[in-house]
Amino acid sequence: YDYDPLLSEVFISGVYVILLGFLGFYSLTDFFKLKRAGGKVDSHGHVEGASSHDQKKGLPATLQGMNIPPMITFDEDLYPGGKKISGVFVAACGAFVGLVAAIMGVGGGFITFPAFVYVLGVSSFTTVGTDILQIIFTAGFAAFTQYALYGYIFYTLAMGMLLGSLIGIQIGALTTKIVPGIYIRGFYATAILAGFANRLFALPPKLVKMKWVDLSPAMVSTIDMVGQWIFFIAVGIFGGWIIFTFLANLGKLREE
Repeated sequence: YDYDPLLSEVFISGVYVILLGFLGFYSLTDFFKLKRAGGKVDSHGHVEGASSHDQKKGLPATLQGMNIPPMITFDEDLYPGGKKISGVFVAACGAFVGLVAAIMGVGGGFITFPAFVYVLGVSSFTTVGTDILQIIFTAGFAAFTQYALYGYIFYTLAMGMLLGSLIGIQIGALTTKIVPGIYIRGFYATAILAGFANRLFALPPKLVKMKWVDLSPAMVSTIDMVGQWIFFIAVGIFGGWIIFTFLANLGKLREE
């Protein structure tokens, strides 16, 4: 079949805009909802002071109430006996994450977090750890079977990213232990919305190349630059906050 790289870029960017927009605004709405309720959320995402009735509301509680074998137990360190959910729902979430990872070339982390937290009802801290583990297999399999075999991998760039990631992931994992879960969700929403803005502003230049819209070169350049600045400013603030929080709590982390 005829392969059109530009059309593929437009399609992938469009998928990014839709998914990131939905996830970002949904997560931001959840963050403000928790803030207005005045609930104190710990690093695991457990809302202190909430009644048992409130904890049993919503989609996660509904799915956890369905006894469809095999049942999987999780969050045993937070709740006596832990929580249980059908492996069927977990597999369905995994299939969706894998589909997105293959199409968009990502590990699926930004999909896994809302799927686990808002759909399956897994705590924020457990979600982060589980996501890091599953990325090894999903991203690795997709990278080898769909891209490496066809020569679409920049190995030097990958090694450079890997070295930096080994440091960053340790700092991030330690930071989640001392940051309230509500702020983990809030900064997740900020990071996702930054990506949403970046991909949204990247669409017009591609649509111009496809001759689907008519914009001046100056306008196209301005739109693209604004999208990049929004992304890097938001991510820079997020990264700076993480590093500051990590350094400010080194004493507490040493005690643990």
